[in-house]
Amino acid sequence: MSVDTALDKESVADGSPEDVSLEHAVRDRYAKGASEVEAGLCCAATTYDPALLELLPSEIVEKDYGCGDPAKYAIPGDVVIDLGSGSGKACYILSQKVGQSGRVIGLDFNDAMLSLARKYQATMAERIGYANVEFRKARIQDMALDLDRAATWLEQNPVSSVEGVDAYNAECERLRKEQPLLADQSVDLIVSSCVLNLVRPDEKVKLFREMHRVLKRGGRAVISDIVSDEDPTPDMMADPHLWSGCISGAFREDRFLEMFEEAGFYGIEILNRQTEPWQTVDGIEFRAMTVRAFRGKEGTCWERNQAVIYQGPWKQVRDDDGHVLQRGQRMAVCDKNYQILTNPAGPYAADIVGVEPLQNIDLDEAELFDCKRPMIRDPRQTKGADYRNTELSSDPNCCEPGGDCC
Repeated sequence: MSVDTALDKESVADGSPEDVSLEHAVRDRYAKGASEVEAGLCCAATTYDPALLELLPSEIVEKDYGCGDPAKYAIPGDVVIDLGSGSGKACYILSQKVGQSGRVIGLDFNDAMLSLARKYQATMAERIGYANVEFRKARIQDMALDLDRAATWLEQNPVSSVEGVDAYNAECERLRKEQPLLADQSVDLIVSSCVLNLVRPDEKVKLFREMHRVLKRGGRAVISDIVSDEDPTPDMMADPHLWSGCISGAFREDRFLEMFEEAGFYGIEILNRQTEPWQTVDGIEFRAMTVRAFRGKEGTCWERNQAVIYQGPWKQVRDDDGHVLQRGQRMAVCDKNYQILTNPAGPYAADIVGVEPLQNIDLDEAELFDCKRPMIRDPRQTKGADYRNTELSSDPNCCEPGGDCC
């Protein structure tokens, strides 16, 4: 029994036979797309930095099927995973973005696509000047299970009985715990282009939890996918061709954002939304959208007398945990939220002024933050009740044009 057959049996146990047939449709269509260009696989309106494409073989570029370019949000030194890496195009672009100090891991379940991507690893390492890309077989909703290791076990322990299937499942669970493909909090950036919609509906929640699990604190996910303005109809959901064509499994656009929120992400933001629909089916519009979300709001709230000032333009805003920031007011925040709101690499810093206390309070001396306290911070709390300093400028040209203090 192959690892794919074993997983098919597992899928039948977990879901309906219809779910398995849809997975087969996706696998077969993308396998065909690895051998010949399949124009119907996702939208082709995505543009990439030409300088990053110059080194890529034409076969990789032509057989890439995506709906956005999340790779452009990578920075030097990032450890990145590409969910549904396909031909490897995004991974080889990412390789150049993250540099020699970074690392790129492409995850895919399709053997034909993995073979295509791996075919050029040595060539690309020579062209780029270093080797920092690898491709692994995995289901993106189960990133702890290394399917290459599972396949090795199956070769050594052929399954021909129910007891054998049980033994295989036990080995998979051991691999997840003792030799995970991706460990908890091990990744700086997750990218994906038009792949999440291909995951079975009953496993999408698990997929978002897995993304949250593997990201480091402060890490981010940048996902380009197909969304719809209405839910796909039951007939669409049962159509293997529409499913493999990124239509039936599309997220309703508001639900797409909610799934990040429910998995524990913060700073969820639409970076790009296609104006005109890519396709319209039975009156439902389908378009590409790119979303960014951050991980790291977990933890204890400590009081360190910090405040933040929201600069506007809205009169007030509310974050993902219900904290309301009023424009121009010194809002009391715990240390955890202060770090999130003022982090230059985060989603909020451009609109926030951080106000540090005059006297620093070490974390090991801080008390728990009282979430029931008034949310507007009295300046005396930040400066100290006994603060009575007077400082006057002695520069007569202070407020003249070009003065140092204006």
